[in-house]
Amino acid sequence: MAKDYYSILGVKKTASEKEIKAAFRRLARKYHPDVNPGDRAAEQRFKEINEAHDVLSDAGKRAKYDRYGEHWEQAEAFEKARAQYGGGGPHSQTFTFDINDLLRQQGRGAGGIDLGDLFGGIFGGGRQRGPQRGQNVEYQAEITLEEAYHGTTRTLQLQAEERCPTCGGGGQIANALCHMCQGVGTIIKPKRLEVKIPAGARDGTRVRVAGEGSPGARGGPRGDLYVVTAVRPHQRFERKGDDLSVDVPVRVEDAVLGGEVEIQTIAGKRIVVTVPPLTQNGRQIKLKGLGMPRLDGKGHGDLNARVRLVIPETVTDRERELFEQLRALRKKEPVGSKRA
Repeated sequence: MAKDYYSILGVKKTASEKEIKAAFRRLARKYHPDVNPGDRAAEQRFKEINEAHDVLSDAGKRAKYDRYGEHWEQAEAFEKARAQYGGGGPHSQTFTFDINDLLRQQGRGAGGIDLGDLFGGIFGGGRQRGPQRGQNVEYQAEITLEEAYHGTTRTLQLQAEERCPTCGGGGQIANALCHMCQGVGTIIKPKRLEVKIPAGARDGTRVRVAGEGSPGARGGPRGDLYVVTAVRPHQRFERKGDDLSVDVPVRVEDAVLGGEVEIQTIAGKRIVVTVPPLTQNGRQIKLKGLGMPRLDGKGHGDLNARVRLVIPETVTDRERELFEQLRALRKKEPVGSKRA
């Protein structure tokens, strides 16, 4: 039965990139080998989920899959071969069938054409296909905003797939089922892996670790491991791209007359910020270069200090007297008016 990557992830064909990513994360957490140790069905489901996400999360691959289905890679190779050998040159051959007709026949069930055999025959391989690269694997790493600022590392405790040492990944020995891997061709082994997450990482930043994915078939190379970061919300700072915003409490007298306030940056440094006279509540004071580091290493974003006026909870008799005098002076002026 043909694989339907949309059904595997439980999304519609019209699903957005964000919906596809959310579905993948939900299913990956549910079927991850670390959550289901020794469960071969969950392990196979996890492989299918990774395969579906690998194709549907890439706009180019998704377009080809939507056109050709799960055999999009072979179909693309076929089209290239037809263009190369069907052009009337000295090595030209006659291609009298259309790839879409073949794909339709493939979907008819047992009476259809086996595209693996067909493409293997056309390109010289037959059923003896060569080594195939292993699938990519994704893990999610949750980090704090401070860790995203400075960069950090994560030590992953993996249940890693390894090629079966008994059968070499073939699943059989002398035409008999391999007793070690039960015909799967791989075994699961615990593994520790330290991954460096760069400064400036955001939600969805993908850190590639080459050759640490699933093992390839028939001696093929391993796929890659991708660590996908998720940054926790911060209690004080809000992030937008590489810029940060933070609320800064300012007393009424300092907002009116001007003054200075001290704030702590995400880097942990305490700095003094000048508040201009007649600063309104909500005004943002931009502090250049004090935001998040850029992933490309070219500088930092900005820090926006948002003024939040602080009204005193108690006043002395003298302070009340002064406030009453101020109100009397400004009583005839509408709220929000400007003096000449």
